[in-house]
Amino acid sequence: VAPARWGGIFRVHFGAYWRKPMTTREIRRSVFRSREARIAFLALGAIALHLVLRFALPGFGSLQTLGGLPLFDLPLLAGLALGGAPLVWTLLRQALRREFGSDLLAGISIVTAILLGEYLAGTLVVLMLSGGQALEAFAVRSASSVLEALAKRMPASAHRRSGSEIADVPLDEVEVGDRLVVFPHDICPVDGEVEEGVGSMDESYLTGEPYRIEKTPGSNVLSGAVNGDSVLVVRATRRAVDSRYTKIMEVMRASEQQRPRLRRLGDQLGAIYTPLAVGLAIAAWAISGEKIRFLAVLVVATPCPLLIGIPVAIIGSISLAAKRGIIIKDPAVLEQISTCRTAIFDKTGTLTYGQPQLTEVVPLSGFSADAVLADVASLERYSRHPLSGAILDAAKAKALPLSPATAIGERAGEGLVGTVGGRTLRVGSRSGLAKESADLAAALPAAEGGLECVIRSDGRPAALFRFRDTPRQEGASFIRHLKPQHRFDRVLLVSGDREEEVRYLAREVGIREVYFSQTPEQKVEITRAETARAATLFMGDGINDAPALATATVGIAFGQNSDVTSEAAGAVILDSSLGRVDELLHIGRRMRSIALISAVGGMALSVFGMGLAAAGWLSPVAGAIAQEAIDVAAVLQALRAAWPPRTLSDY
Repeated sequence: VAPARWGGIFRVHFGAYWRKPMTTREIRRSVFRSREARIAFLALGAIALHLVLRFALPGFGSLQTLGGLPLFDLPLLAGLALGGAPLVWTLLRQALRREFGSDLLAGISIVTAILLGEYLAGTLVVLMLSGGQALEAFAVRSASSVLEALAKRMPASAHRRSGSEIADVPLDEVEVGDRLVVFPHDICPVDGEVEEGVGSMDESYLTGEPYRIEKTPGSNVLSGAVNGDSVLVVRATRRAVDSRYTKIMEVMRASEQQRPRLRRLGDQLGAIYTPLAVGLAIAAWAISGEKIRFLAVLVVATPCPLLIGIPVAIIGSISLAAKRGIIIKDPAVLEQISTCRTAIFDKTGTLTYGQPQLTEVVPLSGFSADAVLADVASLERYSRHPLSGAILDAAKAKALPLSPATAIGERAGEGLVGTVGGRTLRVGSRSGLAKESADLAAALPAAEGGLECVIRSDGRPAALFRFRDTPRQEGASFIRHLKPQHRFDRVLLVSGDREEEVRYLAREVGIREVYFSQTPEQKVEITRAETARAATLFMGDGINDAPALATATVGIAFGQNSDVTSEAAGAVILDSSLGRVDELLHIGRRMRSIALISAVGGMALSVFGMGLAAAGWLSPVAGAIAQEAIDVAAVLQALRAAWPPRTLSDY
């Protein structure tokens, strides 16, 4: 039931975590306390105790229980009773719902092992089954913690000013019209408008724009934006439950609930293998009239290549990816990434570097580009403007000498002013110049995409500085190779940035399908629609990308700038390189190939063994030995996934 207020949803969902979200350690602890983990530990202990009693204390081998069973089998019986029975019951209920997979055959194998008296084999299957379920539960819990990461990032209270008094109030008590104080480096608690103070805010997490945005009285601010070095007084224009950041959380929550459930590779193969094995066992019993053949066939059919071979290949590939700076958060990524046919890119930090750079200096009549750049850089050393670093970097790259600057001033709305080499320089905007002289503004070259500064020297327009978030050098070649090398049919650029910026990048890297000025909600709708047509790969790096990352078949987050994005994604590229994405595509394709060879090859050998058992040429004991040999071969094949190949990139 949806509460009337989002604050209600928030508290209902998080409960005690409103102020203290779950950490990774707490998630791990909760998983280890789960039923599956307890069963896995119980089975492991039972196997260890059995081996000690049987081999370390051989005298116990001659001791028997009242039922005539060896004493060393008692731990295994306890493990099967306390751990195997709950698992078998769960699998039985899944079978009644017509959910057939490799796990079902494992349940049949447990029952068969008990009937055969192969208690060690049955307990091993219990360990494999419960251990795999516990690991999968941990992955699911970790992925779902994205909502808690969102909650952790937002403050629980706001600094409300009333007259000369400042008091902390709970976030849900903030009303429209309240005056809030946002201290340096604080996160803005609600949407609002600046009333006092001059500074800047980093809104890239929310909008995708890579720039720190100047804030002066009258500027709008977004909840979730990170304040700069100045104190700002903000008048709330929306309550916390209606703010931009909370809307993103609401979309994220809906995306988590509507995430499509993917069929794992083992389940797909098990859906074929399980009925084949059971059918062959029943046929052998019916034709021969010997129950022992039914049991022998099922013992040979135990799906260890599925239960062990595929996980070993996945674990090996996770290890290989980690060595390349790729963190796999959801193992399903490795199974699904090679099936993706639509690539969806965010712009900032994904196909660009996420940092504005001075890309062009346009000198005006009578001025030299390098001379103006050297003078402005000399002045920008004393500025805290978000673009000053880009100007200084450009001057440093050209090894331009800097001169002393005096009479420096930087008033809100007036730009940066100072004297360099006897010349009075002013760094401002086109609109600021137009307010002073419409004729001078009209004489400037036409505006283009990106950000722009107008430089005046002694009152005369001297140059235009143009800034862009530059495309990655490898972007165009990476996009070109996706279709021939990885069979992607479509490539989309979906961004919250302005149209001219997005189209400029699309032209530079060679993407034709472009969506600009997209909100997180719109990104989700696009991703969901594309996923309905074909498997999708979404790549992004901001909080505004998190809902789409969770909606796509495979989501890849770039860098570690946002815990939220990293939690929503199935994989994280630590060094924000498209080359690493290419390596992940190859690792996933290679893992799937190795896992299929291990699983299908092991199943083929098992089918051959099942045929021998059905014909009466393999007893249950001989079948168990044969199955162990098949398992060893499947695991050795799967271990190849951890060995790095000669190359993992092809562009």
